[in-house]
Amino acid sequence: MENNVVNNDQMEEDARIEEEKQKLERVEQQKRILKRQFSKLDAKMKKTAASLIENAAFMIVTLEDLQAVINREGAVSIYQNGENQWGTKKSPEVEIYNTMIKNHMAIMKQLTDLLPKQPVNTKEGDGFDEFVNER
Repeated sequence: MENNVVNNDQMEEDARIEEEKQKLERVEQQKRILKRQFSKLDAKMKKTAASLIENAAFMIVTLEDLQAVINREGAVSIYQNGENQWGTKKSPEVEIYNTMIKNHMAIMKQLTDLLPKQPVNTKEGDGFDEFVNER
C-alpha cells in the first residue's frame, strides 16, 4: 500500500512539473509575440520594455488559465460560516483575474506609449472631404 502512495505522489509531482514546463513554454511564446509587436522600439526603449514584456507575457498566460478555471467552476464560490450558515461570494480566481487584468492593461498601455509616434499625414485625407465636395 505504501508503494501506491509513493507512486501516486510521484505521478502527481511529474504532472505538476509537466504543467509548469508547458506554462513556461506558453509564456515564452507570448514573449516572442510581444517582442515582434514591439520590434519598432529603438534599442534603448527595448531595454526599458524588456521587463514589461516579460510581465505582460506571464499575465497573458495566467489570465488564460484563470479564465479556464472561472469557465469550469463559475464566478461564485460557496462558503460555510459556522455550522449552519452558508453563503456565496466572488470566487478567489475572479478576484485575482480582476486585479491582474487591470495590471495587464496598464502594462500594455505603457508598452504602447513607448512606440514611436506616427506622423500625421495631412496630404492624404480620409476621403471624407472628397466625398462631401462631390455632392
